[in-house]
Amino acid sequence: MPDESVAIAYYYRTRWGAHDEFVELFERNHWPILREQLASGRFLAVDAMTPRFHGEGRADWDFLVTITYRDWAAVEAHADAEIARRLFPDEDAYRAAERRRFELLEAHWDVVLQPHRLPEA
Repeated sequence: MPDESVAIAYYYRTRWGAHDEFVELFERNHWPILREQLASGRFLAVDAMTPRFHGEGRADWDFLVTITYRDWAAVEAHADAEIARRLFPDEDAYRAAERRRFELLEAHWDVVLQPHRLPEA
């Protein structure tokens, strides 16, 4: 449905020893952009998670961000570049930091989540 919110999970697996640097760069460079989109109403929620225990499960990821978008149109609207230009006037430094953030990854994938309604009791 076009008017329903859309949740997307963004999984990251950092290279060995790079987790803290990745999180620091994420919080410094990407979180302000996400926060702006929360304030504008494009996003309804943004949450970040890490596994509680080392080696839990398959451990395919070590940083997870879930974003709940207002609707599908909000998913398709790409405002990140405009917000980044406004928040980070030193475009070269910003791009270098973002490039470094992605160099720290072994894997990254996005999963659009589909709600599954459970039957009534």
